[in-house]
Amino acid sequence: MVISEKLLHAAGAEVKEYNSGELIFTEGSIPLYYYQIVKGKVKLSNLYKDGKEFIQSMITEGQAFGDSLLFNNKPYPMDAVALEPCLIMRLCKNNFLSMLQGYPQLYASLCKSLSDGLYYQYVMLQAISSQNPAERIMGLLEYLKSCEANQTPFSFKIPLTRQQLANLTGICVETAIRTIKIMEKKHLVKIRNRKIFF
Repeated sequence: MVISEKLLHAAGAEVKEYNSGELIFTEGSIPLYYYQIVKGKVKLSNLYKDGKEFIQSMITEGQAFGDSLLFNNKPYPMDAVALEPCLIMRLCKNNFLSMLQGYPQLYASLCKSLSDGLYYQYVMLQAISSQNPAERIMGLLEYLKSCEANQTPFSFKIPLTRQQLANLTGICVETAIRTIKIMEKKHLVKIRNRKIFF
């Protein structure tokens, strides 16, 4: 859900700067804020004991995150990390909930946002349940492209690195690289200047 910056400021939001690689919140901490990205990109991920990372999602400018977790008292099940220098508006939980009461129309926007998030999770669960790396990657690419107006073949430049594709689909980066090359030979994707087009 995206809320106007004017309304967020009126409710008491502050703008915080985060450097690339800086933690915004950590797995196990209690949700205290609504976050909305003014500039930059953030990943929600889990880091396992063996050092492997699983990216749950990536959020960009104009998107919000953490809002679905403000309605219970459970800790964050993931970390939020700035992928590049970010400007992020944050509004404390109590002010966020009061704002929703003061502006009931925001509830409809919130419900749509939560529904979109659940849809993404369902699509990704289906994709990563496959043992076939190509099916995992195709599921992600199809979802990403579904959000675009232009559905022409090879019109969509994937905004992710091969490492990020691997982390989002739960496969190792070597497998992702090899699979993308096979997909290119099968004319499922095109690679131009090391960028993947779908």
